Amino acid sequence: MSGLINYVSCGALWLGLLVRAPDLLRHRRDPYLRAICAVLGLAGLCFFLGAPPTVGAVNRIGDVPNLAAPVTYVAITGYCAASQLLVVHWRGGPRVRRTARRWLLAYAVVVLGITVTFALGEAPVERRTDLDTYYATTPFIAQMIVLYLVAHLTAVTVTTVSALRWARRVRGGLRAGLTLLGTGSLCGAGYSVAKLVAVGARWSGRDWSKLGTTVSPAAAGLGALLTVVGVLVPLAAPRITEWRRARRTYARLEPLERALDDLLTRRTLRLPRPRLASPTTRLMWRQTSVHNALSHLDPYFDRELYDRTRAGVLAATGEAERAEAAAWAAVITAAVREEADAGRRVPPRDGGDGQMLDRVPDPTALVRIADALAGAAPVPAAGAVPSGTTTAGTA
Repeated sequence: MSGLINYVSCGALWLGLLVRAPDLLRHRRDPYLRAICAVLGLAGLCFFLGAPPTVGAVNRIGDVPNLAAPVTYVAITGYCAASQLLVVHWRGGPRVRRTARRWLLAYAVVVLGITVTFALGEAPVERRTDLDTYYATTPFIAQMIVLYLVAHLTAVTVTTVSALRWARRVRGGLRAGLTLLGTGSLCGAGYSVAKLVAVGARWSGRDWSKLGTTVSPAAAGLGALLTVVGVLVPLAAPRITEWRRARRTYARLEPLERALDDLLTRRTLRLPRPRLASPTTRLMWRQTSVHNALSHLDPYFDRELYDRTRAGVLAATGEAERAEAAAWAAVITAAVREEADAGRRVPPRDGGDGQMLDRVPDPTALVRIADALAGAAPVPAAGAVPSGTTTAGTA
């Protein structure tokens, strides 16, 4: 009776609410955000109120045996109403407000029914875990139990169908999130079904209370976990995609950084490597190191070599981006070797320093240059380039 499942589920749901809270604060009038935050908050409250220690505390504070039952059932009904509002805003359409008001009115009637039936019934013996089956044959209390279970089953069924149906129409993180949310709602339906079966068995004289005390909490806990993940996946998916893209780009830039490694080390141009950093931060670090090296090499860049190589590769392949990458690879390779020759001085070209920074490659171009240096985008054979031209990988 520790209520561990309840408290863990409550914590997971409220953690999801905490993650979504900043969005809600920025977009207070967004009905979708309000509904999804209400779903997370009320679902967590249901688990919190349903934990046996909390049940005992509510009964003791209210000084009414089993007062926690209608309080928890009202919270569950509020969760059901929020779920239906979420589905309504998902579907959209011209009658959103009217449909939302109808669902709110319907669940307000359920709340009233729970309150009235509990007041009319008698439940003098405190039951913290098996009230549903223990009082399944008690007048008015039985009606209260069935009322909240049917209301909950209706809400999670509609949510399951709507989420899974919408998931088939979208792609990416939203589809994964909706699938998880629909599956979580389906597990929530298992909570209601298990309790209804246990209550029905009690009506026929059988004792299947284990369904309500073991199967139902497990189904509800799994549903809560899947619901939270389903809510968070659409938020995390864009960032995960960005990190994957940054990781691939970081790896592709490695040949270019390797070609500049000696220069970066000798001239202390490389910033300290970030530790425990995100892929995006590591990519920025590598790009910064490359740009530092290119800025240092600018006086050594041979514009004529660039133009000759680019023209030759463009004539041979007809691909402008490939030609530009090959030309940059050629001048970078030549400039690195020239700069490393300590006995040579940098000759002033075209009347002053600075040869190529006016056309410094952007991040996308850096990746193509790295591919050219790695041989992933090979340039034509030397014979295809005008005489005197240097291609990537040669000096």
